[in-house]
Amino acid sequence: MTTTPRDLMIVAMDMPSTRPVERGDLSLALAGAELIDLLGASAVRLDGDLVAADSPAPAPVAGPGDPLLEQASASLVREEPYESVNDWLWRRGRGLAAAYLAAFEAEGKVTGRRSRRWVVLWTSENVLVDSPDRTRAGNRWAADEPVLAALAAVIGITERRPGDYPGDYEDVADGATKTVLDAVTDAVGELAGERERRDQKRNDAAVTNYRRGY
Repeated sequence: MTTTPRDLMIVAMDMPSTRPVERGDLSLALAGAELIDLLGASAVRLDGDLVAADSPAPAPVAGPGDPLLEQASASLVREEPYESVNDWLWRRGRGLAAAYLAAFEAEGKVTGRRSRRWVVLWTSENVLVDSPDRTRAGNRWAADEPVLAALAAVIGITERRPGDYPGDYEDVADGATKTVLDAVTDAVGELAGERERRDQKRNDAAVTNYRRGY
């Protein structure tokens, strides 16, 4: 079983990153990866920036054994007005990284072991065990597959390459996929801005309390 979101999750766990990978960023990117796979399976189409899913739901998109992608397909809005790609990312992405980690744990793909890398994302410490899925994801990563590389770059797993970001995914031929990648980039940027605003509020409150003698 191999899908883009599973490969992205494996890469996020397995590869050293250029900066800490935030849980919310990864969740948004996983939701984008799911949508890209659903587009590739013709389970959904884009009408501009709207995620247009025909009713009734199509047949399984990735064969047996991939319940999370089937869950994603089942959760699509199948009546007008359709939701936007951005709305999909925020709705589907809520807690999605934790859901993929739980699936990996249930499938025996991770084991508890001390690993400093995971302190960034979860308080529990998990590392991947050797598996065919891990090998396939590693091969896809080593081949610099454009979609996986773009998603990884957006969340900081690898350095952004000049000319690729934002809004210019030169190696990605499909226009709908580019639309999703752009939306993921925007959503991750929006989340980063929200974190900065929260941090600033905490800093301002700390300064105020200090001045008041607390």
